[in-house]
Amino acid sequence: MQLPIDPEAVRGEDYGEKRATLEMSHEDAIEHVRAVFADHGFGVPVEFSPSDLLNEKVDADRDPYYVLGACNPAIADRALDATDNTLGALMPCNVVIWEEEPGVQTVYHVSIMRVAKLLGLDTDSEAMDAIIEETGEMVAAAYADLDSS
Repeated sequence: MQLPIDPEAVRGEDYGEKRATLEMSHEDAIEHVRAVFADHGFGVPVEFSPSDLLNEKVDADRDPYYVLGACNPAIADRALDATDNTLGALMPCNVVIWEEEPGVQTVYHVSIMRVAKLLGLDTDSEAMDAIIEETGEMVAAAYADLDSS
């Protein structure tokens, strides 16, 4: 199978990868990340714990892992238009928190807007570029505040 992009050539900044480390409990990190992203214009309409589900269903013995499905409705609406509705397959914009060790949490995010562009889902490239810039600034500001809050 030939991929439409060369995975060896793609770097984290190409798909908007962000990572931060928080020194706090897993539960406190979830609340902290939710609050910081809310301060930067994101709601969280969906959230769940894959680790709880996998530990229960397949006895996976996973460390705490939590997904906050962040969304800014106005931007999501524009992004659906800019991709002829295909971006919905990637929604919401997930922010993941996993426990590296007790008291140390990783917060991880990739830009679904950048991923959509890499995959060629954008049908209005100019609109999508503006959305990528706007959401990138919002996420960067949230990440800057994760450690300072």
